Amino acid sequence: MPNLLVEIGNTALKAAWCEGTTLGKTYRYQGEKTMEYILSITEKEKPEVLCVASARDLTEQEEKLLGGECRHLVVLDRVHTAPLLGYSLPEYLSYDRAAVLIAARYLFKEKPCSIFDFGTTLTVDFLDAQGRYCGGMISPGCRTRFKSLGRYSKSLPVVNTPETVPAIGTSVQSAVEAGVISGIMFEIEGYIGRYPENIVIFTGGDAVYFARQMKYSVFVVPNMVLMGLAIMTEDYVRKHIQ
Repeated sequence: MPNLLVEIGNTALKAAWCEGTTLGKTYRYQGEKTMEYILSITEKEKPEVLCVASARDLTEQEEKLLGGECRHLVVLDRVHTAPLLGYSLPEYLSYDRAAVLIAARYLFKEKPCSIFDFGTTLTVDFLDAQGRYCGGMISPGCRTRFKSLGRYSKSLPVVNTPETVPAIGTSVQSAVEAGVISGIMFEIEGYIGRYPENIVIFTGGDAVYFARQMKYSVFVVPNMVLMGLAIMTEDYVRKHIQ
């Protein structure tokens, strides 16, 4: 019986079936009826393990509801942190950052890594060659920066991520485009320059976009959070079911 992974993020829900650590069919949902959407996935097939990682804390009622859809329920949020024990990661790390690091250790064994996760926030985390966590940074993500400029400055428009990045702005809109994208690129290049020996990994919604802007060789790994959850779920199965 396959397992089901669910990530309830800040802006969207992502889910995937998995066999062991291999991801299968994936889903994406952007709306408020997250529980109903999860139930629509499990309606035809019940998972052995349902692993739900959420940016918001699940209620007792939601836990009970989800627990009825599987044989084993694993919850990971700010209250339920036990699944992260044993991975030698700081307790302050959010579930998504922790899952990405767990996936990076699995994919790039004995390699130092610089991991960039492009989402609502831009997170940058570092692992040494032994897989030890070295620390990281958090700053606003690409779309968050565009929205913030439009919201907090009366004189600036709300701008979307441009397909082509101008080298320098020749209008208000292109100045915002150049400023936001170039600013993020300067950040990326600065962090890469700190650890030039590290493998560079991009993940998250804007990973492909920024990989195209790079002069450096980078690994683009989609769905690293779900991959990390798959590894954690497989570890749970070995410890508690088999």
